[in-house]
Amino acid sequence: MSESGSSTQPLVGVFGGTFNPVHYGHLRSALELVERLQLTQLRLMPSGQPPHREAPECSATHRAAMIELAVQGEPRLACDMRELQRLGKSYTIDSLIELRGELGAGVGLCMVLGCDAVLDITSWYRWQELLDWAHIVVIARPGWELPGEGEVAQWLKRHKVEDPQRLRYRPAGCIAIEELRPLAISSTEIRDLLAAGRSARYLLPQSVLDYIETNTLYR
Repeated sequence: MSESGSSTQPLVGVFGGTFNPVHYGHLRSALELVERLQLTQLRLMPSGQPPHREAPECSATHRAAMIELAVQGEPRLACDMRELQRLGKSYTIDSLIELRGELGAGVGLCMVLGCDAVLDITSWYRWQELLDWAHIVVIARPGWELPGEGEVAQWLKRHKVEDPQRLRYRPAGCIAIEELRPLAISSTEIRDLLAAGRSARYLLPQSVLDYIETNTLYR
């Protein structure tokens, strides 16, 4: 997609993952990205059947319901359930093409990825087409380093912008690196705590924890 001149565009973000369950680490990162990048909205998009791992034991319906509860009261965050409604494996490229069709060329779209996902990006289905449809925002997490050589390093160097505000001048095609507040919370840790009968309070919203207890999840 071509440069849109000197005028800026609205910018919408999409943050994919299993969210099994969603927690404050996800939510705080999402809100910081909204404010730093001046996003109109950031959509948390739970995956239905991830291509690179087993599908979560917790159903897609439950994971989406927990996200809906978690983002209540924050209009800049939303749950996007498109991958849960699609049969077969959840390929990111399909979601980006759908989103681009819905948003049109006059709105910027950025996909949020962690460093771990970027290191493995060449195994993704049609990965080299991702930037045709969206920008990529990489969350730089403590302890992770992006590659300094090789195919991924060259890809990053070719498309990286130093000023994230440049994302607002094109609908797609750029990579920005963002360092966010580190919150050492993981969904795996939460599931392990609950399975052991211990409390996960203050690691995730109380509304989500209540939902987990009501539906006897992760026991």
